[in-house]
Amino acid sequence: MRVKGQAHDLMQMSKSEFQLPTISRRLESIKRYVLDGPGFYLLRGLPISRWSIEEAATAFWGLGLHLGEPCSQNGKGHVLGHVKNLGLDYQDPATRGYQTNARLPYHTDSSDVVGLLCLKTSKSGGLSSIVSSTTLYNEVLKQRPELLANLMRPFYRTRWGEVPEGKQSWAEIPVFMEHRGRIIAHYVRSAIRKGQLLEGVPVLTTEQEEALDFLDELSSDPALHLDMTFEPGDVQLVCNHSTMHSRTAYEDFEQPEDRRHLLRLWLACANGPALPDWMTQSYEGATQDGRPNGILVPGVPLHAPLAAE
Repeated sequence: MRVKGQAHDLMQMSKSEFQLPTISRRLESIKRYVLDGPGFYLLRGLPISRWSIEEAATAFWGLGLHLGEPCSQNGKGHVLGHVKNLGLDYQDPATRGYQTNARLPYHTDSSDVVGLLCLKTSKSGGLSSIVSSTTLYNEVLKQRPELLANLMRPFYRTRWGEVPEGKQSWAEIPVFMEHRGRIIAHYVRSAIRKGQLLEGVPVLTTEQEEALDFLDELSSDPALHLDMTFEPGDVQLVCNHSTMHSRTAYEDFEQPEDRRHLLRLWLACANGPALPDWMTQSYEGATQDGRPNGILVPGVPLHAPLAAE
């Protein structure tokens, strides 16, 4: 793959304009591996040291188009995201974890696949980690089956003030959903916790808290999760329906140009796994192909910023 000269207008680029004749078939098999197999894949070696931010974004975007349709990641309509510490307080109800350097507990994002491209690493910390949500389901069933019913009922979670048309300021969705012989997961503990601050949201019961605590305890078990480092040029792909991901807290370099920086894509995959109606009706909307469409706020246009906002 070669990226030269001025970057394209990402929003106008199509898959046909970013042809990858030598690896397109390989990318298709990787997509199936992520969606229907172990749930993750790590690509290494993109030569980002030779690329400008515009060229790196173009390469990552073009790669993403071969896997799915980029969708909005926040209420600002960002279809190209930037995971970077903006100095915000993670405890603020409106702050998203990717805007901070705090530890991010195991969670899922609102798309079929989340992709990350590492541009810059941190001075220390920032270790990436993944865990199979299907394994977590099976471990709860095996070790604490009495907790499972709570995890399969809806939890109220904040929308961070990013409210799609016709929706409320919170969403109701279970952690685990059985659908067509597959366990579909959706989990963001911080969204559930901050949802408790919203008027009209029921207080979590002791049984619900116990179930969530046990799920977090399982996720932290080294026998169940996989840790990995990010190096510049690495691309991580994760299926949100079957894999949760996490990040340790990190310390940044002093100079702004040296600080940790990842590009992020949320991808809707036309031939992704069958999903319960919760995902595309109660919680999110749907693309033309019926896939989760991320976070669409009325009146906010989609765009692909080349800097963190």
